[in-house]
Amino acid sequence: MKHNSIIATAKNTIELEAAAIRELAAFINDDFANAVNKIATSTGRLVVSGIGKSAIIAQKIVATLNSTGTPALFMHAADAVHGDLGMIQKDDVIIIISKSGDSPEIKVLAPLIKSFGNTLIAIVGNTASFLAKQCDIVLNTTVSQEACPNNLAPTTSTTAQMVMGDALAVCLMEVKGFGTADFARFHPGGMLGKKLYLRVADLSAQNEQPTVTGNATINEVIVEITRRRLGATAVVNSDNSIAGIITDGDLRRMLEKTTDFSVLQAHDIMSANPAVIDAARLAAHALEMMKTRDISQLLVVENGLYAGIIHLHDLIREGII
Repeated sequence: MKHNSIIATAKNTIELEAAAIRELAAFINDDFANAVNKIATSTGRLVVSGIGKSAIIAQKIVATLNSTGTPALFMHAADAVHGDLGMIQKDDVIIIISKSGDSPEIKVLAPLIKSFGNTLIAIVGNTASFLAKQCDIVLNTTVSQEACPNNLAPTTSTTAQMVMGDALAVCLMEVKGFGTADFARFHPGGMLGKKLYLRVADLSAQNEQPTVTGNATINEVIVEITRRRLGATAVVNSDNSIAGIITDGDLRRMLEKTTDFSVLQAHDIMSANPAVIDAARLAAHALEMMKTRDISQLLVVENGLYAGIIHLHDLIREGII
């Protein structure tokens, strides 16, 4: 197959699926709002089911819901009628996802759930289907055609299902007031979570605290920077407030200007008014400051006094970058 044909097919697939998503917006109506409110006010859980490709989409939607503050469980439609119906509790809301709404397993499952008295929501591509007629709320995901050249393999339809699930999850986040602090609690191990909870103090506390006074000799400055291995040292006043910073770069610039530094002291070569960050700030904010100022370390302050250094390498090690 020639490259031009491959590229044309890929673009056509994307355009077909994008068009289906645009058309999906017309199906967002009072039924959708009712579904969001019903799920948000439920005292039970949300159970999402499907079969075939729809089951895979259901699992993704469950993962999204759980990570955004809506407790959800996945129940495979085929397994449901062989014992897994036992996971459904009386206050749970059930979503069944299906393109046709007429699969044999769905025809068995839907009436059983209705007999339990649970609220049943359909995400379905055929509003005249058996499933749609059984449900309390119908979310329409009809597509005009699949991206598959034979109009058979679930492609456009599963994309529409996933987007409808995302729309539900995002609306539920807003209804519940799910914010960045909540997101961080549910994502403590990933990079996204770290950006939302990791503080400057969490990283700077692991580092040495290179320190010299303003009247320190250049030899003392060099020894302190070398010993602490952070490429810089803070210059502090008698009360431990920050007077300045001396970096490896400051030392190099000094050597370019003079070969006799025996009479120089730390205050002669330091950079006054250095960039500082409070220990309580997010580590992600430290990264933004470093990027903006094109520097690799920041002095850390706590209650206005010197408390350490956070280095670019700390952020790299934690995956913030």
